[in-house]
Amino acid sequence: MAAAWTDTHCHLDAPEFDADRDAVLARARAAGVGQLVLPAVEAAHFDAVRDLAHRHGLAYALGIHPLYTGRAADADLATLADALARWRDDPRLVAVGEIGLDGFVPGLDWARQRHFYVAQLKLARDAGLPVILHVRRSADALLHGLRRIAVAGGIAHAFNGSRAQAEAFVARGFRLGFGGAMTFDRALQIRRLAAELPADALVLETDAPDIPPHWLYRLAEARRDGAAQQRNEPAELPRIAQTLADLRGWTLDETAARTTANALAALPRLAALAP
Repeated sequence: MAAAWTDTHCHLDAPEFDADRDAVLARARAAGVGQLVLPAVEAAHFDAVRDLAHRHGLAYALGIHPLYTGRAADADLATLADALARWRDDPRLVAVGEIGLDGFVPGLDWARQRHFYVAQLKLARDAGLPVILHVRRSADALLHGLRRIAVAGGIAHAFNGSRAQAEAFVARGFRLGFGGAMTFDRALQIRRLAAELPADALVLETDAPDIPPHWLYRLAEARRDGAAQQRNEPAELPRIAQTLADLRGWTLDETAARTTANALAALPRLAALAP
């Protein structure tokens, strides 16, 4: 039997997929990607993400991304609370996310990000749902919030922190997401974590259309012309997974089985959606 993969983070609703979304999904399934988790990034996308999940047999999460907090209103938190209550029995709603903090992008209002992060942690706690966290130069601040507001674990997406920070997330019931960044030889810290963390701490993701693996970056000549990368797709997951397999000394089938089991542990509602 071919390996079955779970992409724990894919923005299939992104406009980059508007022209060929069905074909993108068909390629993913042909590559053995049996399940995708679609995290929302703002309240205006909640219905579209949910509709995509139901139309294609996928999973979804609802949340307000830190990069979108500048244009979000407090009323959007009420919209999220209403949506979590209205769809609380929807088996395809597996988490609150993508939420978190971003300390990398300049010009973001940290206090506003934190306001939305804390409020959404409380909503996740009250709903009994895990969270999908955006972690970019923000691990300690995110952990501070989690110590104050206990949630049902989840996934620290695109993790690139220290070993101590990784262990702190794992101790709170989180799995860590690894994707395209891991495929770069110079991503030493990410690759070290992928190789050395406990096997049950790792999940795979693409973050498509973002964070493309190294083979989707074009040559220097193309970059000079302004085309730095090609669109990432969920069909790239098995090839991304080969990097993890090589780092761990696992077979691809073992990698698929372990990371899918970890995804089910991080997002328990996925278990009922197994294809």
